[in-house]
Amino acid sequence: MIGNNNPVRATIALACMSLLFAACSGGDRASRTLIQNKGSDTLVNVAQAWAENYRKVDESVGVAVSGGGSGTGIAALINGTVDIANASRGIKLEEQEKVKASNGVGAVEHTVAVDAVVFFVHKDNPIKSITVQQLACIYAEGGKCENWGDLGLEVPGCSGQELIRVSRQSNSGTYEFVREEVLGKNTDFKLGSRDLSGSKDVVDLVGSTPCAIGYSGLGYGTDRVKAVCLSAAPGEQCIAPTLATAADGSYVLSRPLFMYTLGEPKGAVATYLEWIKSAAGQKIVADNGFVPVR
Repeated sequence: MIGNNNPVRATIALACMSLLFAACSGGDRASRTLIQNKGSDTLVNVAQAWAENYRKVDESVGVAVSGGGSGTGIAALINGTVDIANASRGIKLEEQEKVKASNGVGAVEHTVAVDAVVFFVHKDNPIKSITVQQLACIYAEGGKCENWGDLGLEVPGCSGQELIRVSRQSNSGTYEFVREEVLGKNTDFKLGSRDLSGSKDVVDLVGSTPCAIGYSGLGYGTDRVKAVCLSAAPGEQCIAPTLATAADGSYVLSRPLFMYTLGEPKGAVATYLEWIKSAAGQKIVADNGFVPVR
């Protein structure tokens, strides 16, 4: 009992009770399950939205989300430091072998959304369409397209008409996808591009640079850039990148987006992935500008 005749002792006793209460509350937080989720910068925004909304579904589970690129997420899965790796490309055979060697089980793939890789230009760029071959001419090693005039264009506000190539860093799944689907598996990007770490960074730079062209996920488009209509080959129909053309595969650079787990997921991770694939989780996919898999 706290004596009324000793205010100092009473204050100390109340402080101790407060610390005890705080310790108990902290214990509740410590008992929460934490899911570590890392990888693709294409997926990072929707992954953060999933994590934030899942708090309302299950307060006992927290999800820590970080980007860094698909390669970074898969490397963390190999090292056993994440529960879920996000990737905008499929896992490579050598990566799968490393997962098994390090953890005793293989990586299990979960398709969580559909995306389109879009080539963006400044909103004032007059370009109407482009072919995959022209993109290779711009980006591939040995490609001869260095100025907008090489494509028959004059871009307003672009001094010298230089083609400023904006790309992603090599740990990006989008970088790997473009190399395989646009440049060819055995072709590298030419030197001299501005290589950025994030999907949003690419679009922001293109939106402020009249001479630029850059690629990113469909969901990252803004009113400061134009998504270029793409033809698979000269003379073929130009297909605009939209949710509909990504969903039906008519846009040539549409692709699935993945989450990878060590073996079949269990417990809180399995429940979380089930929720992501549910109507509620897939609505968040659509809200973030990607195509639901449902």
